[in-house]
Amino acid sequence: MKKIGFDSDKYIQEQTRYILERVHESKGRLYIECGGKLLHDLHASRVLPGFDPNAKMKVFQSLKEHLDIIICIYAGDIEKRKIRGDFGISYDADVLKMIDDFSKYDIKCDKVVITRFEGQASAVLFKEKLQRMGIKVYTHSATPGYPSNIDLVVSPEGYGKNEYIPVEAPVVVVNAPGPGSGKLATCLNQMYHEARMGETPHYSKLETFPIWNLPLDHPVNIAYEAATADLGDVNLIDHFHLQAYGKVTVNYNRDLEAYPLLKKIIERINNSQCPYKSPTDMGVNRCGFGITDDEVCREAGRQEIIRRYFKIKTDYASGLCDDETVGRINAIMDKAQLTPEMRAVVAPAREALGKAIESGKGKDGTVCAAAIELPDGRIVTAHNSMVLHASSALILNALKVMAGIDKEKDLIQKSVISSVTTMKRDVLNGKGVSLNLDETLIALAMSAAEDSDSRKALEALPRLKGMEVHMTHIPSPGDSAGLRKLGIQFTSDPIYPAKNLI
Repeated sequence: MKKIGFDSDKYIQEQTRYILERVHESKGRLYIECGGKLLHDLHASRVLPGFDPNAKMKVFQSLKEHLDIIICIYAGDIEKRKIRGDFGISYDADVLKMIDDFSKYDIKCDKVVITRFEGQASAVLFKEKLQRMGIKVYTHSATPGYPSNIDLVVSPEGYGKNEYIPVEAPVVVVNAPGPGSGKLATCLNQMYHEARMGETPHYSKLETFPIWNLPLDHPVNIAYEAATADLGDVNLIDHFHLQAYGKVTVNYNRDLEAYPLLKKIIERINNSQCPYKSPTDMGVNRCGFGITDDEVCREAGRQEIIRRYFKIKTDYASGLCDDETVGRINAIMDKAQLTPEMRAVVAPAREALGKAIESGKGKDGTVCAAAIELPDGRIVTAHNSMVLHASSALILNALKVMAGIDKEKDLIQKSVISSVTTMKRDVLNGKGVSLNLDETLIALAMSAAEDSDSRKALEALPRLKGMEVHMTHIPSPGDSAGLRKLGIQFTSDPIYPAKNLI
């Protein structure tokens, strides 16, 4: 059983109260730029054990009668088919998922803005697709002179050139699938137009990380740097807040760098003094007040840093990131005084690989191994075979241990395996016929109809959620999908399982 270090109910109550205070203080409409994930914030739930991944949604659900939602997506991310790592889906697909998820909480969400739009073909297609679904879609081009030329930015030729998104509620939450989507620019664009209408709009930011009232070197805050290594975010002391109040708080480089200009833009928009003396002032995050066990959260932060390290290493091997990102994650590991082997499943997976090679398996270089840590701390290992991928064998082995099934028992009937492999080889003309994890789970369900032990194993599957896995190779798409569906947190060494390049 994993230890809990965060009280989500306490956080939701504190966060709701604080936002209501900020709304009460605002004389005009309040725009809240929501950083991180409003829904399914898996990073937060990993580094703050006990954090409800949908906690921020529950906060806004309590305000739904006074709430409008705008979702931003950068046209370039649509064009590049950028993927959200937590779910393995593209940013444009995540926009649709977000709209559906809002509706499940009885919050209407029918406004999407495509930012930095330059007529990209894929962005145009996405816009048309949303419109056919009844979603209101707006496009904003890059603001000329942004952000330094304030005279141009806050003018009819700057924000004035982008259309106003009609809203009615006193609170507008601006969210996006990921960073760099244009949330801040959208908030400021809206504020510019409303100020021209004679209103006095306000801006706040709900950004979970870094947590402003945790130390700079706290592993939870360092884990944020690891999560944004591709962006080069660095946590720093908010010197504006220190100067204004004499109190040490933590923010990150982009917010600190942007603050002086942002303050001037807000003052120019409203033609009045900015009410905030620091980036910390602009924030409404109360996450730090939900921590109940600091050491539990510290260890969770350390483990997340290592997971991010392996993710970047495999991304680099796959051509998905550059040398600079690798350099940053190496520096972050050094700063946190961590090594890859501090992840409990790494050494056992590599040891299992060594034993498999010593026993004569995988002479062609295609042997792979994997390890999983069970809820009671036991480590289970496995390697690939002619019929199963390493992750497939691993999950079946883990289920046998958890369900008390003899380790020699075949949980998948031979006739089922034969039927699937024959189809993959003879019908689908597949090069590899062994079952990936996605296929193995389906085969297990088929076998459960005939075998009691298979049924016991199937019933134990939900207990794998949240478990840790490491593989000695980059998993196939079917393996990644299966692990993700089971809710397993997995990493891998940056090595391809076969010699073939394709």
